[in-house]
Amino acid sequence: MTQDERREYLIEYLLNEEIRFRKQPIPSDVQEQRDLLRSLMNVRMPKPVSEDFLKVQDEYLQQRNHERGITNVDDLEPVKSDDRLYIWQGDITTLRCDAIVNACNSQMLGCFSPMHACIDNFIHTYAGIELRIKMNEIMTKQGHEEETGKAKITSGYNLPAKYILHTVGPIIQWAVTKEDEKLLASSYRECLKLAADKGVKSIAFCCLSTGVFRFPQQRAAEIATATVKKFLEHDNRIKKIIFNVFKKEDLDIYTNILKKKD
Repeated sequence: MTQDERREYLIEYLLNEEIRFRKQPIPSDVQEQRDLLRSLMNVRMPKPVSEDFLKVQDEYLQQRNHERGITNVDDLEPVKSDDRLYIWQGDITTLRCDAIVNACNSQMLGCFSPMHACIDNFIHTYAGIELRIKMNEIMTKQGHEEETGKAKITSGYNLPAKYILHTVGPIIQWAVTKEDEKLLASSYRECLKLAADKGVKSIAFCCLSTGVFRFPQQRAAEIATATVKKFLEHDNRIKKIIFNVFKKEDLDIYTNILKKKD
C-alpha cells in the first residue's frame, strides 16, 4: 500500500465501525483526510480492533512520524550548569529518546476531543489506538481513576520514544497551595522512579499542570527543576533529562532557572 492508500483504508475502517459515521464522505484533500483520520482516532472508544487495521495503522503512523521530522536526543546540547539536563523547544511526539511524559486527566484514556491541541491528544494520535486500549486495560484492572501525583508507564507504540509515562498533575482552582506543589513534585518523582526502574536512560518532561490545569508557569518550572535535581542526587540511572517546552515564555523561564549553578 502507498501512504495515501493506507490513510484511506484506515478512514474507511473507522467510519464503518460506527453507524453514525457511515455516511461521512471522505474528502479528496490530503490534509483534510489527515484531520478526519485524527478526529476518528480521537473519538474512538477503547475496544478491540482487527490485526489488519493495526498493521496498516502502524505502517502509516511510522511513516507519518518520519515525515513530520524526528529529533534525536543525542543531537541536543545540555545546559552549561549540568550536563545531565537539557531544554528543548518542540513537539514532544517527534523526539527520539527512551521515554516521554504525557500530561493526563484522571481517566488516563487520552483526549476524546477531536483535533484538540493538548499534548494528550497529540501523543495518543501519533502513538496509535493501541495506546488507549492499553490504558483502558490498566485502568480497568486498577478499578478507580488515577490519583493526582501518580504515574503509569506504557510502550511508546508508534512514537519515536520507546516508552510513555502517564501522570496526572494538580489542577489549580484558585491560588496554588502547598498540597498542589507537593502533588506536582510527586508527578515528576513518580515518573522518574518508574522510568529508572524500566532502564530508561533519557526522559523528556512536558510542562506538567500548566496550560489548562492553570499551574503558574514560573512556579511549575521551579518545582520541576528542583525535583529532578534532587532525584539525581541519589539516583544516577537516568543520564539525560529533557525539559520540553513549546512556548517561548516557557523556554525563557527554564533557561533562566537552569543557567544558574547550584
